[in-house]
Amino acid sequence: MWTNSKVAYHHHDHKRCVTAAMQRAKVLCDDRQVRLTPIREAVFKTIWASHRPLGAYDIVDQMTLATSPVKRILPPTVYRSIEFLLEQGLIHRLASLNAYIGCPFPGNDHNDVFLICRECGSAAECSADYLTTAVEQTAQRANFQVESQVIEIVGLCPECQS
Repeated sequence: MWTNSKVAYHHHDHKRCVTAAMQRAKVLCDDRQVRLTPIREAVFKTIWASHRPLGAYDIVDQMTLATSPVKRILPPTVYRSIEFLLEQGLIHRLASLNAYIGCPFPGNDHNDVFLICRECGSAAECSADYLTTAVEQTAQRANFQVESQVIEIVGLCPECQS
């Protein structure tokens, strides 16, 4: 089972998360011979700024504030970068929130289960083989071919339960 719940819900040195994610992204892009352009890198870092999913316009706003309020980052630029990052498996889309979150396990074969805290908004990514097996068996009985699987579970993280 893969999970990043130990860091997603607790205080930690988040710079290490961002640095490690950036290193993994660069290696993955180099291996695939695709370009992680400066704007794609900036969108990636903005998404990784916390363990809270961000909508596209939140990303636009944060990037505009980080660069210069005079020069607004345009939404189509951000959307193209998001599309690239999704294609490379570097980020995930959480449909229920219409938001994006960094993938802590890019390049690894895993199915997505997200534990989303309704109080603080943090989200942890997990995968569990038994859930994957249950989904595959259910689909098989219905003669259905699974192309992607994302399970979103909303509740309270350990910090917010206290």
